[in-house]
Amino acid sequence: MGDDRTTTQQAISEQSHPAPLLEHFVAGSYELGDRSYDSPIEGLGTVLAVQANFYSVRLDGLPQSVSNNVAAPDSNSSRTDAQPLLLCTRRSRLKKVGQDVCVGDRVRIEEPDWQGGRGAIADVLPRQTELDRPPIANADQIFLVFALAEPDLEPIQMSRFLVKAESTKLQVCLGLNKSDLVSANQQQQWRDRLQQWGYEPLIFSLQTDPYGAAIHRQLQNRVTVVSGPSGVGKSSLINHLIPAVDLRVGAVSGKLGRGRHTTRHVELFELPTGGLLADTPGFNQPDLSLSPQELARCFPEIRQRTQDKSCQFKNCLHRDEPNCVVKGDWERYDHYLSLLEEAIAHEQSQARIGSEESTLKLKAGESGQSCFEPKLATNKYRRPSRRSQKQALQNMYQDLDAFLDEEDSDDSWDDDSDDSAID
Repeated sequence: MGDDRTTTQQAISEQSHPAPLLEHFVAGSYELGDRSYDSPIEGLGTVLAVQANFYSVRLDGLPQSVSNNVAAPDSNSSRTDAQPLLLCTRRSRLKKVGQDVCVGDRVRIEEPDWQGGRGAIADVLPRQTELDRPPIANADQIFLVFALAEPDLEPIQMSRFLVKAESTKLQVCLGLNKSDLVSANQQQQWRDRLQQWGYEPLIFSLQTDPYGAAIHRQLQNRVTVVSGPSGVGKSSLINHLIPAVDLRVGAVSGKLGRGRHTTRHVELFELPTGGLLADTPGFNQPDLSLSPQELARCFPEIRQRTQDKSCQFKNCLHRDEPNCVVKGDWERYDHYLSLLEEAIAHEQSQARIGSEESTLKLKAGESGQSCFEPKLATNKYRRPSRRSQKQALQNMYQDLDAFLDEEDSDDSWDDDSDDSAID
C-alpha cells in the first residue's frame, strides 16, 4: 500500500503539463503519469467550496458498482448522479508538507463513504493557474463586473481592478451592469472610452435582459472568476444565470454610496450551459504587489505603444526618461503614474526583506527522474544533530564552571574582609 501511494505521488509530481480542467469533467479513466484510475475511489474531483477544514468536492464519475446505492441529488442541484458531491477533509500528511487546498483544485479522493457523502483528499494535482486573492486554482478567465450607476463608476478604481486582473495573466472580460439606470448616450460614451483603454465591455441590465445571452456565450465551458466592487450586482448576476443557487444580495448603502458585502467566501457554481462560475467577496480597493516592469505590462495602451517601437532605455519606467515612446496624451497615463509610485514603494520594501527558504526539495524518484516535492518546515520537524546537542551540553558545563568559580571567589573575598575587620 505504501509503495502504491509513493508511486501515485511521484506520478502527480512528474506531471508537468496537465490537461485543461474542463477535459476532466467527463467520467471515465484517469491517467496520472504511468498509472491510470478507472473509478472515483482512486479518481479525481474538483473542489467547489471550502469552509473551515471541510471541502466540497464534485467527483468526475461514479463507479457502476455503487451507482445504485447512492442517493439521488437534490432537485435544485445542477449536478447529476454520475457526478456525486462529497464533503471531504484533508489528509494530515498534506498539512504537514504545507500543501493547501483551495477552490478549483483538482484532487484525488480516498476511502469515499457513498452513503454518508464523505471522503478524504489524498493528493492535489499541479495547478495550471492560481490566484491569491481570492484563492482560486485552475481558472480560465476573470469577469470584472462594474455598475454604471448605484454605485457610480470610478475610473481610477476600475483601473486598479483591471491591473490586478491583468497581472494574473488570465483572459480579462469587462461587464457593465445596471445599464437601465443611464441613457443610451452615456452607455455609448463609456463603450468608446473603454475601447480606447483596450477593452470591449459587455453592457447589460439584469432588469431588462435577465437571460443575458451575450454573457452566457462568454462564460460557456470555461472556469470564470466573477470579481468587482461591492454592490455592482455580482451575486444577482449569478442568481440570474443559475436560478437554483439563490445567493444572498444586498442593497447599496445610502450614506456611502457603496455596496454592502454579502458574499463571505469563494465558491464554484455550475452553469446550466456548461462551465463553472466563481463568486468572490467584493472589495473596493484591490491590493497591488507588482514591480514597475510588471505594472507596465498590465496596461494594454503601453503594450500597444511598445509593440512596434521601443524606448531608448531598456529599464524605462515611462515617467520622465528621454525618448520614451509611452509618454503621451492617453487617458490612463495619470493612473499609471499613480500606480507606479505604489509599485516602486513595494519593490523597495521587498528589497529590505531577506529571501525566504525554499519550500521544495529536489528528490530522485524510483525511475531515476528528478522531481520536486514539498519540504517539511525546518525548525518544526527537523531533529537537532548529535553534534549540536553535544556542543550545547559543553556550553552549559562551561557556564556552570564559570558560575561556581565566581561563587568561590566571592566567598574568599568575604573571608578576607572578616579577617581584616578582626585585626
